Amino acid sequence: MQEKFNDYVQTLETYIMFRIKETVAKITPELKAKGRSPISLSMGAPTAAPPKYLIDALKSALDEVGIHTYSTPRGEKFYREAIAKRMKERFNVELNPETEIFSLIGSKEGLANFIRVLLNPTTVDEDKEIIMVPDPGYASYGEMIKVSGGKAYSVPLTPENNFMPDMDEVWENLIKEGYNPKKVKALLINYPNNPLGATATREYFKTLVDFCKKHNILLMSDAAYTDMYFKPELKPMSILEIEGAKDIAVEFFSFSKPYAITGWRLGWICGNSEAVKVFGKMKSTIDSGLFKALQKACAEILNSKEGEEYISKANKVFKKNQEIFVKGLKEELGWGDFNIPDATFYLWIPIPPRYKTSAEFTDDLMRKSGVVMVPGDAFGKYGQGFCRISLVCSEDELREVIRRMKEDGFVY
Repeated sequence: MQEKFNDYVQTLETYIMFRIKETVAKITPELKAKGRSPISLSMGAPTAAPPKYLIDALKSALDEVGIHTYSTPRGEKFYREAIAKRMKERFNVELNPETEIFSLIGSKEGLANFIRVLLNPTTVDEDKEIIMVPDPGYASYGEMIKVSGGKAYSVPLTPENNFMPDMDEVWENLIKEGYNPKKVKALLINYPNNPLGATATREYFKTLVDFCKKHNILLMSDAAYTDMYFKPELKPMSILEIEGAKDIAVEFFSFSKPYAITGWRLGWICGNSEAVKVFGKMKSTIDSGLFKALQKACAEILNSKEGEEYISKANKVFKKNQEIFVKGLKEELGWGDFNIPDATFYLWIPIPPRYKTSAEFTDDLMRKSGVVMVPGDAFGKYGQGFCRISLVCSEDELREVIRRMKEDGFVY
């Protein structure tokens, strides 16, 4: 039966988080028997309850007349207008809700389908069109591009370049490595970054816009984490704040992380009107829009005082979790200097030098201590030697992780 499916799907990997989850499920009885019930620091999803204001808004919307009928792939007018207001108040970005905003079933779906619209698929390797992606970067980027018949080209994000690589150098290296620059269709960026937590400056964003204009390629910005930050003076920005960015850029946003509703699956794409229009043609053939009650509830919280208070409180919790865990790593377990991000709930740390690979370390830690982290090379070749930690569990669980690691010999 497998041969019936297309050549792109044949080479796909199951998403790393699901593979880890399956392994943990298999070894859980053994771990429990030795007092090491699994503690997950792997999945990048908030575990707190969503805002009560949001839940109440959803309950109220469920009783509205017509709320259970089809919506539209574009998104209801009130939903798009709420997004336009949010973009203006949060980023000072002016958007036309009729032509520059389109709803998504979460930003992951939006990115995958946008890539499908962008690339001309082929199985001939030298003919494949290229999207430049961050490395380390979200594990699904490469698979999305692969299943669309294209090629992902790694843009190295390293401590040496402060996670803001010189794109002119990257372009030169691409050519030196034998790739055809005419095949490059887009640059995909993600700030704040998963898995690094790294952010970028306004000056760097300006260089990215200039770079994409120079080479006539699209700029795709995955902005799922822009509301997760710890310092007001370092509030993450939108790429659309840069003058002229709308000429070549689209940006993807999600409700999942800031409001702890990863299962609701809502987001939006915004930016260049022509790109949004073409994307909309694809969407109109494959889905019939978001559940209107969800749109209503999210439109209400998006510009509310209650929503802002919830985000602020959640960010304080994530910062406290970061402080607790960093202190444990450094004072109890002997980790030296590593980047401490100013955004997201992620921590990116080097593995102890006695381990040859990231997977060797995370597998040993999982099987001996029941502590679940993600090997860095799951996020790209430049992730080898590191691992990602999601600081979304309770303070007590984080302290228990440090205790177990120390007791079980997982020191640096």
